[in-house]
Amino acid sequence: MRILMNGVTGRMGHRQHLLRSVLAIRDDGGLRLPDGARLPVEPVLVGRNADKLARIADEHGIATWYTDLDTALKDDAPVYFDALVTSERKDAIAKAIAAGKHVYTEKPVATSVADGTALADAAAAAGVINGVVHDKLYLPGLLKLKRLIDHGFFGRILSVRGEFGYWVFEGDLQPAQRPSWNYRAEDGGGVVLDMFCHWNYVLENLFGRVEAVTAKAVTHIPRRWDEDGRPYAATADDAAYAIFELAGGVIAQVNSSWAVRVDRKELVEFQVDGTHGSAVAGLFGCRVQPRVRTPKPVWNPDEPTAEDFRAQWDEVPDNDVYANGFRAQWERFLSDVHHGTPHPYDLAAGVRGLRLVAAGLESSRHGRRVLLEEA
Repeated sequence: MRILMNGVTGRMGHRQHLLRSVLAIRDDGGLRLPDGARLPVEPVLVGRNADKLARIADEHGIATWYTDLDTALKDDAPVYFDALVTSERKDAIAKAIAAGKHVYTEKPVATSVADGTALADAAAAAGVINGVVHDKLYLPGLLKLKRLIDHGFFGRILSVRGEFGYWVFEGDLQPAQRPSWNYRAEDGGGVVLDMFCHWNYVLENLFGRVEAVTAKAVTHIPRRWDEDGRPYAATADDAAYAIFELAGGVIAQVNSSWAVRVDRKELVEFQVDGTHGSAVAGLFGCRVQPRVRTPKPVWNPDEPTAEDFRAQWDEVPDNDVYANGFRAQWERFLSDVHHGTPHPYDLAAGVRGLRLVAAGLESSRHGRRVLLEEA
């Protein structure tokens, strides 16, 4: 199966999608099918920089690459993958759908609900299989958390607390470890647009649909330096603080920031509290504290705390072999294309993420709680 891969000269597209997913599947002999047979997989590169494409193709034994999308879409490859910057994604995907390609894309799927809806409607009308990256659902920490939920460990779930973020250097003292367009709203940047799409699929698939949001989006660092060392005004939000009200009464609080220093085991962690137990899950680890092992702290500000609270949690063991989360979803999507079955995490799911983005930004602008209509 040939796959047009657009935007894999960028960090995420190159490392996670090309090297660790599609090339890894290819080098293992192809996609393993239920009957044990292997479906060959062949990436076809698409991009603007001929030198970069030629170097990548030569390094990894890739036979075909294109610098023009319209020409690439005439290739007989049945699948188009998009890892472009957000501002360019909608038009490229629309062209791929019009060309009859099955579409798999990074998120956000577009910069607005209207554009995302147009893509989802076009894909439905064309009858193409479509999918949006939901990588965190395939990672060990959240797979362990899902297992706890499915087996009733928590009893009635009360709340979820999420902490995500790290310090992204401004670019003067040290080069920034994220591209500068992430901090320009006019280029599709912003932590709300980037991360609320993630939080929507995590919350709706583990705990329940988001029904309302109260959020505050801010730009803590208004001046940054780009890849060439030139200062620029950061016009996009770099942090957001949100309360999500979920179907069934669960309350989720999630902080997202590119201007925070890390004091936790992983760059993102979710604490889930229930009547029968609690868990703290990152992308890889998951720790639990059942009701029968819950300590009984007493508040006393006059004496230092003697208890080591973190030592009172137990690590959920690695009882399974976990594949790279990006690769695991790639395998699911390619299998769905091969068998002609809809992918569960489709463009419509991506649009639901954009609805949460829009509601979060509206809440921040007007300082009020915003209800989300059920799509």
